Parts: sequence; structure tokens; C-alpha cells
Amino acid sequence: MTSTGVERGVETVTLGSVARFGLLVGPVLSMLDSSVVNVAVPVIADDLGAGLREVQWVVSGYLLALGLSLAATSYLARRFGTLRVYTVSAVAFVVVSAGCALAPSVGVLIGLRVAQGLAGAPLVPLALSILLGSAGARRSAIPVSAALVLFLAPALGPTLGGLLLVGGHWEWIFLVNAPIGALGVAALLRVPRGVGSPADPHVRFDPAAFAVLATGLVLALFGAVEGTASGWAAFESGGSLVAGLALLATYMLWAPHRPHPPVDLAMVRERRAALGLGLQVICSVVAFGTVFLMPVFTESVQGHTAMQTGLALLPQGVLMGVGTWAGQRLAPRVPLRTLVTGGFVGLAAASLLLLTLELSTPLWVVAAILSGRAVAVGLVTTPLLVAMLAPLTESQLADGNTLFSIVQRVGGSVGVSLLAATVAGATTRALAVDRFHVAGAVLIALAALAAVGSLFLGEIGPARPTAELPGGSISP
Repeated sequence: MTSTGVERGVETVTLGSVARFGLLVGPVLSMLDSSVVNVAVPVIADDLGAGLREVQWVVSGYLLALGLSLAATSYLARRFGTLRVYTVSAVAFVVVSAGCALAPSVGVLIGLRVAQGLAGAPLVPLALSILLGSAGARRSAIPVSAALVLFLAPALGPTLGGLLLVGGHWEWIFLVNAPIGALGVAALLRVPRGVGSPADPHVRFDPAAFAVLATGLVLALFGAVEGTASGWAAFESGGSLVAGLALLATYMLWAPHRPHPPVDLAMVRERRAALGLGLQVICSVVAFGTVFLMPVFTESVQGHTAMQTGLALLPQGVLMGVGTWAGQRLAPRVPLRTLVTGGFVGLAAASLLLLTLELSTPLWVVAAILSGRAVAVGLVTTPLLVAMLAPLTESQLADGNTLFSIVQRVGGSVGVSLLAATVAGATTRALAVDRFHVAGAVLIALAALAAVGSLFLGEIGPARPTAELPGGSISP
């Protein structure tokens, strides 16, 4: 059995395979739920006798609650301890997931999805904080499973959603979380109690700063959701997005002057960490853009079924895992700047093939194009984590991973919404193809921009006297 050691002074705390499984299940289920439910919206509407607009809140409510809860995650981890907050969140997520499957009406389902989002938000950043420990200069050995959580799970969402809906029973999308999540919760009993930041009863809560951050996140995400659903001409979308981004900018300027900000931004003063965050936003948009757009293209434009589309999207998830494994193996051997730049150049080159898609393009060609992009995305995930996390101390990990999740969620949602606006409103299939080509050109430009930006990444500095995470895969 492989293990991951986290050294604390002379004491070494080891995470065994079962413990790592427990820490990975929650983030994977949370990230999957962000995308898997999208494909079930029409089925839910038909079964519960509700309109599509109303059922869309099953997706939107989860996302908005996620933003609200992310604003509190770092404070909760400092106040009550990382492992304790993660465990409570995981238990709540499993229980609420089972409740979603039993929801008798769309109103109840929306309420439960909000609760699911509140419980699910801490799972990704806190699990990553525990898994990564305090690796110092050896964060080039970041476990491949940590990077897979961020990109592979959302990429597989549409495929798994389509497979679970084969029999027309949307309840399975939520019910499947219960047994898997319960196993994950049980596995947490094998996580050593000394892992993760301890509780600090002296940590104070800043309600004013929290209100600014939480409101900014919710408004920005609401604007992105409405932009996708109603277009950017509506005040609800454009106005909410502008107001949300303004509040987030206010928080960025204000937080450094607050004694107890809910998310400490001191880490972004380090150039590599700040640049890593910026590149992460671009990577999220470029990666998740096709996760959203390609099912629309293959189903609405080309006329394929959801099952056919799901099977065509499956190889990209597998090959993204291969690319992530390769990036994890190369990170200790290849200069960070070289690896990230090469990955983004490859992503831009692979994205050029999106411009060749036509009405008659076979699904296997679509799958091949997406698979090439997936390898490139996987290649840069671990190095991007290295770029951001290497400069951080252990006490900054909860804040760092929370901020990482925030920029991924907000940046990815806003970017995908803007891409959706590019292809919306096409009156003919031929016009839709042209607009998809425009969206493809935007993705190419973003990948090229990221390649240029990654040239300014520094290399990992000298080792500091902090704990280490030995390299190697920790897949459950």
C-alpha cells in the first residue's frame, strides 16, 4: 500500500490509501455535481411538471450556494480545524444528496440543492489542503490525484450524467452520491487526527469583510448564470456581474487592511502565486468551455443523442487523466516555465482543430479533437498548482486553496457564460457552426495568451524547513 507522509518536526503523519480515498471522494462528488446535473434539467422538468426556467434553479441554486459557502471556508477551517470542517461538510453533502433523490417537488429539490452547495463548497479546498500538507519546495511532487480533482471530475460530468439518465430516472444522479459518499466518510476514520490545521478558538470572524466577499461572489455567479440563460442584454445578468466584480475588487483592496479577513490575500503578493491564479482562470475557461459547448454542438447542431454525445466525450476525460499523470511526472524534471508554456502552446495548437468542425463532422473526429485538448489541459494542471502553492507556508494553505477554488469557479463560470453568448441566438444550423468557430477562435486566443503569460513564471526556489509530501500517485 502506498502512503503519503506529512512531516511535522520529528513526527511523521502518514496518509494511507484508505485515508486518501476518503479525502478524494468528497471533492470528486462535489465537482461532478457542478456539471452532471446540467444534462438532467429537461428530464427533471418533465418528471416534476415544472418549466425549464424553474428547474434551471436546480443548477443555479447549487452554484450560488457554493459561492456563499466558499467565502466562509477558510475562516471555518482556521476556527474549527481543517479535518473537522471537512468531515462535517462531507457528512452533510451525503445526507442532502440522498434527500435530493427523494425530493417530491421542484421547490424542495431547489432548496436541497442550495443545502448541497453549502455543504459541498469546503470539500475541494480543504481536501487539497490536507492532501498537500506543507510540501515547501517539493510541491513539484504534488500528487496527481489533487490535480485530477480540479479538472477530470467536471470533464466527466456530462458523460456520467448521460449514462445515469439512460433509464430516464434523474434520481440516480443524486442517489449515486449516497453509497459512494458514505464509503468516503467511513474512510475518514483512517485519517490521522494530527493532519490538517488545528482549531484555533481565538480566530475572530469579520462580518463586514465576509458580507462584501460573499455578496460579490453570489452576484458574479448569478450574473454568469443569467448571462447563459437569458443573454447579456438583460440587466439581471450584466448588472449583477458588474456589481459582483466591483465588490470582489473592493474586497481585494480592503482585505489587506482588515485584521481578520475571511480569505487572506497576502499570498497573491508573491508574483508567481498571483500569476498562477491568473493562468488558472484562463485554463478553467479554455477547459470547461468545450465541456459546456460541445454537447450543445453535437446534440442541437449535429443532431446526435445525449448518449452518443456522452460516449464521444468520455475519451477526453480518460486522456485528461493521462495528461495530468504526465504533468505530475515531468514537473520535478522539467523547468516550471517550460512545462506550463509547452502545455498551453499544445492546447492552442489542438484547439485550432475546433475551427474544422462542420455539420457533417463524424463524432469520432470530435472525440479525437477533444482528446488532444484534454491531454494538453492535463499537462498543465499540476504545474499550475505548483506555481501557486510552492511559495505558501502551511498556515496559508487553507486560504490558498480556497482562493484557488474561488477563481476557478467564478472565472470558469463567467468565461463559459461569455462563450455561450457567442453561440446563442443562431437561427440556422449553418449560422450555429459559424458561431462555434468564433468561440473556438476565442479559446485559441486565450490559450495563446496563457502561453505568453507563463513565460513569466519563475522556478521553484530553495527548500525551506517545512514538511514534505513525497511524490507519486495517490489515486485511490
